[in-house]
Amino acid sequence: MNEPFWRPGAHADRRPLLLARNRIKAALRGWFEGEGFTEVECGAVQVSPGNETHLHGFAVEWQPEGGAAETRYLHTSPEFAAKKLLAAGETRIVDFARVWRNGEVSPLHAPEFTMIEWYRTGAPWTAVMADTVELCRTALAAAGRPALTWRDRACDPCAEPELLTCAEAFSRFAGIDLVALLDDRDGLAAAASRIGITVAPDDHWSDLFSKIIATRVEPQLGLGRLTLLTEYPVCEAALARPLPRDPRFAERFEAYACGVELANGFGELTDPAEQRRRFEADMAEKARIYGRSYPIDEDFLAALALMPAASGVALGFDRLVMLAAGARRIDEVIWTPFPA
Repeated sequence: MNEPFWRPGAHADRRPLLLARNRIKAALRGWFEGEGFTEVECGAVQVSPGNETHLHGFAVEWQPEGGAAETRYLHTSPEFAAKKLLAAGETRIVDFARVWRNGEVSPLHAPEFTMIEWYRTGAPWTAVMADTVELCRTALAAAGRPALTWRDRACDPCAEPELLTCAEAFSRFAGIDLVALLDDRDGLAAAASRIGITVAPDDHWSDLFSKIIATRVEPQLGLGRLTLLTEYPVCEAALARPLPRDPRFAERFEAYACGVELANGFGELTDPAEQRRRFEADMAEKARIYGRSYPIDEDFLAALALMPAASGVALGFDRLVMLAAGARRIDEVIWTPFPA
């Protein structure tokens, strides 16, 4: 932003987009109510902000009266708390959650933003994929525009979405046989180098996977219609269950419009031992790359043992509003942007 958001001129420019945000939120809330969801409000302060390698939390200090100060974190997602509610007996929940991710600032990233996260117990991951498509359609209708747009790209969510596996996407857009290179770091590094991607000596397999996705795959997704990118390698889906037909891949999808990731969904993992193993591996990787890690929420793992089979999605509400309203930057659709 060129001037503070509170300047009357700046606010007047942003206000139509902010009012569109309100219309879209009301429409999405109405959609969830019509589907029988219970809206919940997960607490933002947690024992762990989340245990994904590349997500960074905001630490806060809790000072119990008469006790020693303890570190807590603002959540990067309401996932841990929401799944505890599923263990408690809730079956269909949604949270329009404020979440915090440290260091994320760009036209598509804000350190504080709104995430819509919802879960259906007893439902396959294809059910929440369908939810995601309907939410994009509902948002666009509320905005009153003909298409989702970002820069010079457009996407019609009312068109039949494209379903594309990660393996198909790597083959089509990068010329790489992902299946053949699943356990081959050096082979993936050589393939990445051949298509012009810089490979660092300390890049692990996951680093290379992310570089290829970001530079060769994502810009090609969601052009003209939504793309649902599915079946991620299981090592790239920390909280998703493996595919029954091929456990090398997971029940994970991401939804894209105009080359922008809007949502990330799973068939949810409910095995506490496997979840612990993945968390520990991700935190070891975080320590290797960033020199720090986060605690594991033991209460969450205990609840996971009681959680029924479920599928869920985290959708970036501000990004969806951006594309539906035609904004250029995420701070244009946030009422009071982060004081960066």
